[in-house]
Amino acid sequence: MAENRRRWWISAPLVGGLAGALAGLALPPLGWPPLLWLALVPLWSQGPRWGGLWGLVAVLVSHRWLLGLHPLVWIGVPLPLSLPLCWLLLLLIALLGGALVAGWRALMEWLGPERWSTALLGAALWGLAEVLLAKGPLFWIGLGAAALPGDRALAGLARLVGAGGLAALQLLLGWGLWRVLAFLLAERRGWRRLLAGWLTALAALHLLGWGLLHSGEAPGAAAPLVRLRGTGNPALGAGLALSGAPQPGVPLPPVPLLVVQPAIPTREKFSALQQERLLGRLAAAQREASQQQVEAVLLPEGALALGQGLPLQAPVEVLSGGFRQQGVEQRSALLRFPPEALAPAGWLDKHRLVPLGEWVPLGGLLRWSGLSAVGGLSSGAPSRLLNRPAGPIGVAICYEISDGSALAAASRGGARWLLASANLDPYPLLLQRQFAALAQLRAIEAGRWLVSSANTGPSLVVDAAGAVRQQLPAGRPATALIRVQPLLGLTAYARLGELPLLLLALAGGLLRWRWRH
Repeated sequence: MAENRRRWWISAPLVGGLAGALAGLALPPLGWPPLLWLALVPLWSQGPRWGGLWGLVAVLVSHRWLLGLHPLVWIGVPLPLSLPLCWLLLLLIALLGGALVAGWRALMEWLGPERWSTALLGAALWGLAEVLLAKGPLFWIGLGAAALPGDRALAGLARLVGAGGLAALQLLLGWGLWRVLAFLLAERRGWRRLLAGWLTALAALHLLGWGLLHSGEAPGAAAPLVRLRGTGNPALGAGLALSGAPQPGVPLPPVPLLVVQPAIPTREKFSALQQERLLGRLAAAQREASQQQVEAVLLPEGALALGQGLPLQAPVEVLSGGFRQQGVEQRSALLRFPPEALAPAGWLDKHRLVPLGEWVPLGGLLRWSGLSAVGGLSSGAPSRLLNRPAGPIGVAICYEISDGSALAAASRGGARWLLASANLDPYPLLLQRQFAALAQLRAIEAGRWLVSSANTGPSLVVDAAGAVRQQLPAGRPATALIRVQPLLGLTAYARLGELPLLLLALAGGLLRWRWRH
């Protein structure tokens, strides 16, 4: 008996740790849900202690890109302390994730995880938690993104329930697989019927998701893309004249944009040489955009220094990441330069700031400017809607891309397409691929085309069905002429928000209460 107990003590943490590692690998950039469903079986079947280990290892694996911050000498951290500090940051985030999963698993244990009413309630609570965490500074990616890029049909359900609903579905599919395996291993009757039901539900979910992506009732009518050839396109120019005042029932014409990927190392971003190169590329892009009758030139987050204007006047709008002063506060923002202007006439401030890099808790009291090369920053308003004469757009600056509900609200407010402005240097390609998967998810949720303009990548175009239409090579300076289809309709998620998740949680709670009484 003692030997069996010792073996259980060894095997339980081993299974929990391996399952957590499998869950971390199942998330983007792999994005293959079947691995996640297998990883969720031990989470449902083991106790809260090993649930915490599951969460800790899953975060360690999925967020390992944080180690790419090393070396931190460019922000004043001595080289011997750089790697330990990066590991400490990763471990702290992993411990927080483990604690949250342990608390959730303890609640499931108290309610009885084998009951389907508990599964409904627990899945809904997890999904709502991911949505709420995405509003704060410590969340990047969760189970809601696990379907991309590998299973876009399942991700299509985000048009109905959002990323939180997708996270809940992953939990429920994992729970169903656990019940099938539990019946099978216990040699109980009915496991074949359970397996058939699970497979039927899986097929139905994929069919529904695929139908949502490709139905004729997709938000807005997609007009044929206009092929740009050479310079001067009178038909395109006439179409753009209508973009500011859409007519009911008339599809909006496609919008031509010029994306500039500077690929400037963050450690050298504000050197005189790099700024001279950037302004030279921007001036060339302005001239090219003027010749091609492009609506706007797009530059990534932080491309322009504080107080820096455009190098020349050109008849084209420029949307560039930069910085601005608001009283005594410095803010990262997307700056809007109207045609023929050298100074910005509008902006949208960054709302979610990077902990330590841009924002330090109690930084004002401690008189600490943070660990960023640009100094401490202040947060802007939560709205992600940028109004402009050519039509409003929804904007996500850097890791605001993880907050889907904010971009869905921008679409509800009138945004016709989405812009993600980012600087992911010096992080590795792993983070860029996760960013691309989140961009796909945001496009599906909001039913909008999305353009990502990033310093070193990913600079890409995603259509409203989550398909990547065009992408620039990572890590190299490049410029791309792209076309985006503006859309006006709303997805069910943009209309209802988290209401389906709340109703699922209410249904699970009522069923659980009825069973107990």
